[in-house]
Amino acid sequence: MNRSLFPARTLSGLLRVPSDRSITVRALLLAGLAEGTSRVLCPLESEDTEAARACMAALGVPIAIQHEGDLPALRITGQGLRGLRAPAATLFCHSSGTTMRLLAGLLAGQTFGAALDGSDQLRRRPMRRVTDPLRAMGAQIEDTNGCAPLRIHPAQGLLRGMCYAMPVASAQVKSALLLAGLYADAPVTISEPAPTRDHTERMLGAAGARLQISHADNGAATVTLSPPTEPLRALDIRVPADFSSAAFFLVAASLVPGACLRLSGVGLNATRTGLLDALRAMGARITIADLREEGGEPVGDIEVCAAELTAIEVGGPLVPRMIDEFPIFAVAATQAHGVTVVRNAEELRVKESNRLEGFLAELRKLGARAEPTADGFVIEGPTRLRGAVVDGLGDHRAAMALAVAALVAAGQTTILGADCVTKTYPGFFDDLARVATFDYDRRSDRPSGGA
Repeated sequence: MNRSLFPARTLSGLLRVPSDRSITVRALLLAGLAEGTSRVLCPLESEDTEAARACMAALGVPIAIQHEGDLPALRITGQGLRGLRAPAATLFCHSSGTTMRLLAGLLAGQTFGAALDGSDQLRRRPMRRVTDPLRAMGAQIEDTNGCAPLRIHPAQGLLRGMCYAMPVASAQVKSALLLAGLYADAPVTISEPAPTRDHTERMLGAAGARLQISHADNGAATVTLSPPTEPLRALDIRVPADFSSAAFFLVAASLVPGACLRLSGVGLNATRTGLLDALRAMGARITIADLREEGGEPVGDIEVCAAELTAIEVGGPLVPRMIDEFPIFAVAATQAHGVTVVRNAEELRVKESNRLEGFLAELRKLGARAEPTADGFVIEGPTRLRGAVVDGLGDHRAAMALAVAALVAAGQTTILGADCVTKTYPGFFDDLARVATFDYDRRSDRPSGGA
């Protein structure tokens, strides 16, 4: 499916973006290992979460889809740490790296074997960052030239505890090793080089797992999971709106002249909100209201209005806290005054697409002055973008970022393969149409930019 977009005259209203993908996937997996029935209110319904749900169902976990009033809910009957069953077929993770990597950890200590596979896109993503430390714990796991498919053989007794310093900050690797640690004979200690999202730790704690967490000066965590002595407790979770999905509207409302938008019930976990810090450093007009806690996660309403942005430099510990938001951050940088520099972001090369060379090449089709570097990119702004035909690259975040760029580009922009947004945000274009007023007559004589 292709999508054509026109520049926005304004952007306004109230919007709740879809629920958090990372939390929904983790809830599906952990609830399956608990004893009792877990309730997950407002789960995300998308390709990624459906992949996780189908995999857990194939492992013998009953999952009922219900409604509580107008709100969707999942009732997940946990089978306990040793109650999963061998799947009858390969577990297909579609394009969800989170599902595959976390399942690898969960399955590493089981007494049955399983195979994990996914889409061609997922087969290109690196898996040895997970399989190597799992093998060090004693897991019998095979990868395919460092990628999927993965084949996991039955564990011969308990896995080994270990201390592991992650060479690359990755919440997925950390989470996979913590799940494997539930089947270890001794504590598993994981040190991260920079802060990464901590949803798994929060959820394990809520389920009664024995965790100890300490933080370095830069906010990076060292997490120790001790072998469980009691069953995991069932969960009762309300999933907040996904900050990564809200990010596209934060930038859109910052760039479209006169825009003012309120996003409700957004998850504001500090390990996820690096883009918020970056945009504020650029001069964005962003306020938080009704800050509260739901299901152990900080949640609030975000109001954002158009502003003139100034270029900044991003690197170090901020990078993993906004790793999923760099495509939309790059769009913001095209309209910021000065030269924006991103460093320490090599991870962008191995996401759903190459978000350095690939995505920046698409931005340049719109007129952006953007160049990749060895570990990041440099963008000079502000630039008057112009409509063009661009490719979504099969990457949901790339396609949505290009859609936001189209709002401040002169003329018509067509995004090829825009249906890839269903990975995390099936209703993205409907929501965009709900809050945007499009200017079908706008030509290149009107500058793009902030307020």
